[in-house]
Amino acid sequence: MSATAVATGPVVEKRRGEGLTATALLAPATIFVAICLLAPLAYLFRYSLNDFVATKKMMVEAVTIANYVKFFTDPYYTAILGTTVRIAVMVTAACLVLGFPLAYVMARTQSRFKNVLIILTVLPLFVGNAVRSAGWMVIFGNKGFFNASLQGLGLIEKPIEIMYTEKAVIIGIIAVNLPFMVLTLQSVIESIDRAVEEAAFSLGAPPLTMFRRVLWPLAMPGILAGTILCFILAMNAYATPFLLGGPLFKMMAPLVYNQFTQQANWPFGGAIAFILMSVTLGLTLIANLIFQRKAAR
Repeated sequence: MSATAVATGPVVEKRRGEGLTATALLAPATIFVAICLLAPLAYLFRYSLNDFVATKKMMVEAVTIANYVKFFTDPYYTAILGTTVRIAVMVTAACLVLGFPLAYVMARTQSRFKNVLIILTVLPLFVGNAVRSAGWMVIFGNKGFFNASLQGLGLIEKPIEIMYTEKAVIIGIIAVNLPFMVLTLQSVIESIDRAVEEAAFSLGAPPLTMFRRVLWPLAMPGILAGTILCFILAMNAYATPFLLGGPLFKMMAPLVYNQFTQQANWPFGGAIAFILMSVTLGLTLIANLIFQRKAAR
């Protein structure tokens, strides 16, 4: 037996042992995801292929794509999908614009109040979305804090209609998603060496050029993660559109809930749920590819 074979034998055994250990560590999580996520999704997809008898509100076993055809051929449902995508994009862009400066300050500050800033950022996450939406309802109502303050200052005569509008929904979702964007960006910006920025300044780069040529490319992993997270959360928002948008304002998640509970139409509700999931994943993958190509340049 050659010396090489003797030397590689323990290495192969070591790698095999590491592979078995990794498999053993991944197995519980994999089994849990398969049982608690993939299995219900499989059942829901099967339901989406069934028929529904509206007169009896009863699901009938079948294999048909009629529910998907119904969604994409009805302007009412496609308009709801378009509204959901548009609001999700607007919310994600707003969270990035508002969250990046705050994340930069939190990452670079040497103040002893840094922990206070982090706590204040995390604190809203301890409150449920429904409770926060109820707070916005108090602020945005015709007799709420916002309108009462403006009327008290004599700036307006009639209350501004904010409640049950798209503007209220956008503001509410931004408030929910902004902490996720800030925390994601902060962790990435903290890992960027401050000396890189100082080197750019020493070479004569103004702040905007340093941001565009140095900080933005280096922070791209955090930007990508934060935007994807905010976009997914906005696409699937339920409590905020339901409470702040009112019964006439529709987004995809409340529409799914309405089909399951109010209409008892599980096949069509399942189809809408899978369309929402597919559109969200598809747009997320497209955005990921675009960001990666820009980062590669």
